[in-house]
Amino acid sequence: MVEPMQTPSYIALSRQTALWRQMDVVANNIANMNTPGYKSEATLFTQYLARSRGIESPSPDRLSYTLDYGTVRDMSEGPMTHTGNPLDVAISGQGYLEVETDFGRFFTRNGRLMLDQDGMIVTSSGHPVMSADDTPFFIAPNETDITISRDGTVSTENGAIGRLRVVEFEDPERLRRVEAGLLDADDQEPQEVEVVALQQGMLEGSNVQGMEQITHMIEVHRAYESVQQMIESESERQRRAISVLSGAKNA
Repeated sequence: MVEPMQTPSYIALSRQTALWRQMDVVANNIANMNTPGYKSEATLFTQYLARSRGIESPSPDRLSYTLDYGTVRDMSEGPMTHTGNPLDVAISGQGYLEVETDFGRFFTRNGRLMLDQDGMIVTSSGHPVMSADDTPFFIAPNETDITISRDGTVSTENGAIGRLRVVEFEDPERLRRVEAGLLDADDQEPQEVEVVALQQGMLEGSNVQGMEQITHMIEVHRAYESVQQMIESESERQRRAISVLSGAKNA
């Protein structure tokens, strides 16, 4: 059980830890303001109540601690931007592109695609984009007219070569962010989107509201400093109390 003299410090530290986590999330949002398809995240906290006296007390006091409950993701669609690049593709509505990596299959809404040196369609990080047939796309060196239709069919002047695999999940907020705009489904099984709506030559921008996040960062920083001042003040109070009690004991 927490000693009464230490209780205010522990409560303040729980709040400070939560603010530190909050600052990390806000900073990541700001860093991804220009990442295509990025979804803004926010921290979610809850109150944890603990008894301050023994369980046998008829009316125990309760202490309120801040508990980090996790993060929530804003799933709203970001603004669409015309790029003119025939390999750029934006997903309207639900859905994620499936990509192959050295660590398994991941998913993304970042449709900034390109050709690698072998003519394979890959993400900006070099990961192959998968087709509905579970194979990557290859463009021949002599093929220059690449089109991506609304349903995801990729074609050249020589005809269709496959259809982009676009999937969705039962609970997209549970997708875990890994790196470079990629998401890990963990234990969720991807399901192919029945009605795909893609836009060639477009990119979905990040839905992060820059000014809002910067304002939020300032607020979190000020709150953190305020809690730090309170911890220092409480620490000084405890030192004085110990000094007084020690002096009284030795008198």
